[in-house]
Amino acid sequence: MCWIRVCEADQIQENRPFSGSVENNAVGIYLLDGKYYALEDICPHAYALLSQGFIEEGSVECPLHGAVFDIKTGQCLGGPGERDLHCYRVRRVENHIQIRLTEDTIA
Repeated sequence: MCWIRVCEADQIQENRPFSGSVENNAVGIYLLDGKYYALEDICPHAYALLSQGFIEEGSVECPLHGAVFDIKTGQCLGGPGERDLHCYRVRRVENHIQIRLTEDTIA
């Protein structure tokens, strides 16, 4: 699978992730401590865009029912999340943010 351009780097801030669709996949791009992370953007509990949730201390909380996920790993940390989120490899090339849609385990 090749790298797919999602957005421009200046569209993402530490407290404002980018939400977009890549090949029919809702993806949220986050910036934490100068590094980019890409997660599936729809909460597995009920349809809500996680990128519209509350970001605090490296996690995002679903705006509807309070499920909490680790932004770096996608791990469900609490609430009704039901499962971990899919994580995608992400990179910055010049001012472009790109992802690979193959699921990867992020360590």
